[in-house]
Amino acid sequence: MATESTTPPVKGVPPAPSIESLNEQLSNFGISEPLTLFPDSNPTTNPIDVYRCYIADVLAPITGVDIKLVYPALEWTQNLEKGDLILAAPRLRIPGKNPSELTKEWAEKFPENPYVLPPTAAGTFLQFYFKKDVLSKLVLSSILGRKSAYGPIDTGRGKRIIVEFSSPNIAKPFHAGHLRSTIIGGFLSNLYESCGWEVIRMNYLGDWGKQFGILGVGYKRFGSEEKLLADPINHLFEVYVAINKIVEQEKEVEKAKAAEMGEKQISNGPTDQEALDFFFQMEHGSEECIAMWKRFRELSIEKYKATYSRLNISYDDYSGESQVSKESMERAGKMMKEMGISSESDGAIVVDFKPHAKKLGKAVVQKKDGTTLYLTRDIGAAMERYEKYKFDKMIYVVACQQDLHLQQLFMILKLLKLDWADRLTHVNFGMVLGMSSRRGTVVFLDDILADARDKMHEVMRKNEEKYKQVEDPEMVADVVGRTAVMIQDMSGKRINNYTFDMARMTSFEGDTGPYLQYAHSRLCSIQRKAGIPAEELLNADFSLLTEDHATNLIRCLAQYPDVLQNTLKTLEPTTVVTYLFKMTHLLSSSYDVLRVVGEEPKLSAARMALYESARQVLNNGMRLLGLTPVERYVFPYVFLSRGSH
Repeated sequence: MATESTTPPVKGVPPAPSIESLNEQLSNFGISEPLTLFPDSNPTTNPIDVYRCYIADVLAPITGVDIKLVYPALEWTQNLEKGDLILAAPRLRIPGKNPSELTKEWAEKFPENPYVLPPTAAGTFLQFYFKKDVLSKLVLSSILGRKSAYGPIDTGRGKRIIVEFSSPNIAKPFHAGHLRSTIIGGFLSNLYESCGWEVIRMNYLGDWGKQFGILGVGYKRFGSEEKLLADPINHLFEVYVAINKIVEQEKEVEKAKAAEMGEKQISNGPTDQEALDFFFQMEHGSEECIAMWKRFRELSIEKYKATYSRLNISYDDYSGESQVSKESMERAGKMMKEMGISSESDGAIVVDFKPHAKKLGKAVVQKKDGTTLYLTRDIGAAMERYEKYKFDKMIYVVACQQDLHLQQLFMILKLLKLDWADRLTHVNFGMVLGMSSRRGTVVFLDDILADARDKMHEVMRKNEEKYKQVEDPEMVADVVGRTAVMIQDMSGKRINNYTFDMARMTSFEGDTGPYLQYAHSRLCSIQRKAGIPAEELLNADFSLLTEDHATNLIRCLAQYPDVLQNTLKTLEPTTVVTYLFKMTHLLSSSYDVLRVVGEEPKLSAARMALYESARQVLNNGMRLLGLTPVERYVFPYVFLSRGSH
């Protein structure tokens, strides 16, 4: 029989109960037979795995199929009407038999037991429904005992991952594309960390290249020391826009000259040439140019840190294109040349991917003048990161517009025969459409968050009586506003474009961020009014939770660990978001049926234990998404009228 690992617990995560204590707990529930463990199961941290282990152990001899095939075939269902676990007969690979007949045969042979009701044959599927008594005791005691640790399973213990995300360009504003990368990357970092991985959060800044030559020239002409210190990112962007207008005007002049002379080659304008010279000096270590660039970078990072903190994000490493050493790029270039990966073409160094993957085309890794490119620096950066961190996995959270670039990067690293090249993953995402800003055409994150905060504050003020009860209404409005922005971003699949809609995201109807905050604060309100001590909840009589509303909510809470394990496969924030909305919908329909205040004490304690478990899971899920759950908030009457406690 397999046993669970006894290695030390992950930092910040309380140790899971031992299998011995779980069997003792089951014995107290009237189940005398010890649980037989499947090697990859986690029944001490995932209640549903208790059922998987039992069902697989019973079903293997009934089907005549090895338990190694049966156990992973027992899948959780997103629709509770289809069961708590479901098995597709074709997955067991039994040749020559009708799957629908097999499920009927297996259902008839499945014995009476304390865990599940007689299974249901539904075509080629076998559906299992958990018995409510054992389920309520297992799930609620697990949640109330493990609290913030309920859900994640430390499958990543001893592994290290780098998550590169956000990565704005210092010379340009923090725009909607970087907002998506920031939110998704923050979530993935939290997810892996909760599951025991050591996570290196990396911000790979766009802090090198010709644009800094343009910026350097622009600052000499238009820069203001006072404005730079007051708001570095916005001022640098203003400078960048102003100097680029001149570059574009001069380009039009040069085009006209070339057309007049009948020449195809267009000369650089004087400002553009000055910018190229500035960047050339940067690449060759000019103290004056480097000092200016370094100051821009440091001031920008300080500003970014303040913005990131509003999104509950911090970084372990502020890296960037500029941090990739010349030696690493030269070493990569030499390796590519020696291995026949790169070749010379009109003075430039290129990689032709056609022999390996036609769709990748060709890529330049070094210009004619010897200057480096984004791809060159990414190759060197990946090599340096592995040498420094020896990662087990590295994720690039980058927009889908960069799909080709990342495919070319990954292919080069594979062609270099680096044994860690297969540990890289590109997590891509679609565009944000239809955005507007107080500043006109450019959308700054601070403006988005300010708009959302103001909208929330406006709604809160409409209920003056409730508004007075909130200790810091502006802070709460800011938190809920951020929640609105982040939930809209994470509600759909990453790859889908979505239209930024402030009215929709700040709405109190439907599946929005404010609705999740409402659900959490309402549970906190019930808790305050009931006033039942925490120790009474843990010792409550869960067998009193007999109503279908209670049973379905418990069944849903049991799924949370499986949801997180599935999310590690999909890397989709919406997997968690969708689950939280499903759970809060079940909550909303329960308030009138499962009242707490004014009921018989034992029943009140049992129901309060259920609500506290739901609050804990909601809190855990929201924090995983990077949100800050609020305990008090002012909501429109339409929500507050749905049953009161």
